[in-house]
Amino acid sequence: MGIVLYKRARQNNWPPLPKFFPVKPCFYQDISVEIPQDFQKTVSLMYYLWLCSTGTLLLNFLACLAWFCADSSQGSGFGLSILWALLFTPCSFLCWYRPLYKAFRSDSSFNFFLFFFIYFVQVVFYVLQAIGISGWGFSGWIAALSVMRTISVGVGVFMMIVAVLLTASAVLGTVMLKRIHSIYRRTGASFQKAQEEFAAGVFSNQAVRTAASNAAAGAAQNAFRP
Repeated sequence: MGIVLYKRARQNNWPPLPKFFPVKPCFYQDISVEIPQDFQKTVSLMYYLWLCSTGTLLLNFLACLAWFCADSSQGSGFGLSILWALLFTPCSFLCWYRPLYKAFRSDSSFNFFLFFFIYFVQVVFYVLQAIGISGWGFSGWIAALSVMRTISVGVGVFMMIVAVLLTASAVLGTVMLKRIHSIYRRTGASFQKAQEEFAAGVFSNQAVRTAASNAAAGAAQNAFRP
């Protein structure tokens, strides 16, 4: 009975989809249960930052749509804004938030290293988004000021609001990256530990073990052939 209740409690609950929805949640996430209390605030902040950056990408898409409506030559930028929203929303969750969650959940050096590498790239993109180079699909400062001066004050003001949010994402992303790196250094994790975790994960995989066994058997047969 206890085992059944435990399995029910650990059913996937993210993303929180309606019961009638044909696609079911893909992950189990409960910060208050799985994350040590000392790190719950940090993980929660990163989750909210992911939500805010996702919402900002949606606003960026709307701003680029308004820009395209005011200036039909901005079709490529509008198309890229759709691509960024569709690409960064799931990829950022899978590629840096989930590794961070697993790193704090199990004190995993490998997941910490994965998070630092990918999130650094994410912060660089935050900065590029905030700058707003024309034609890149980002409603940042350069694009917003240009639209306000030459096309439409209303559209420019909307784009400036998005630029402020993109700038906030870049600043908060940099602050949180430094904060998490400081926490990581205090945990005693190391690159060697990350390598050991990666090796243990690879060799515990059944497919990898089977492939290694087959390769070893093939090498042995070849060695004894005349």
